Amino acid sequence: MKRLVVKVGSAVLTEKNRVARERMAALVELLAKVKKRGVEVVLVSSGAVAAGYTLCRLDKKALPNRQALASIGQPRLMSMYQKKFERFGIVVAQILLTADDFDSRKRTYHAKCAVETLLAQKVVPIINENDVTATEELVFGDNDQLSAHVAHYFDADLLVILSDIDSYYDKDPRRFDDAKPLKVVHTIPEEDLQAECTPNASFATGGIVTKLKAADFLLKRGKKMFLASGFDLKDAYAFLLENRHEGGTLFTPAS
Repeated sequence: MKRLVVKVGSAVLTEKNRVARERMAALVELLAKVKKRGVEVVLVSSGAVAAGYTLCRLDKKALPNRQALASIGQPRLMSMYQKKFERFGIVVAQILLTADDFDSRKRTYHAKCAVETLLAQKVVPIINENDVTATEELVFGDNDQLSAHVAHYFDADLLVILSDIDSYYDKDPRRFDDAKPLKVVHTIPEEDLQAECTPNASFATGGIVTKLKAADFLLKRGKKMFLASGFDLKDAYAFLLENRHEGGTLFTPAS
């Protein structure tokens, strides 16, 4: 594997209306170890609104307030990442994108050139949606979709989504005790893709549906995605560093 995109959501990065520093530190340590193996790493990170909320308690349900919180929180979030990556001698860079950037060949090309240049310099690009300027028509709505586009258009070999959802199950595990995790998935039923989004955390915008849509987007383009827990990184460690598929779901095109 040459290039990896890792997406971490607000449900993992936030706890009790603040950034979960220990989880962030654990994530950074994992990425540093992956990078040490010679793999190029791109991080797609949520958490700007939550970081802003720790400094300014606006009602996060209103769009203008979320935009304001994101503008406050984004530099704070980057500062936190910067300090944690510095422990491993890694430089990070910020890139803010919107859906419109992937609708324009010119913008996509320029964004890709920036990413390629950063990776060539051993820098870790940290990508987030530009929540401050994105309008309703342009917004991805969640970083699951953004990360899938990043993985595809920036030529990654694999997208890893680390979430409060540890796998894709054959039925809703919150409603059925006998629900079983699916280890390898080649196709996703249309009814699952059309289900209602049900985010679990107060700062989250996705849920399993947005992750399935991200996987479906990549499967249709011949690419892979791995979904695992962001709270306990043991499955991510096994998959990325030990080449073992213990837990989590691998979405991979049928051979």
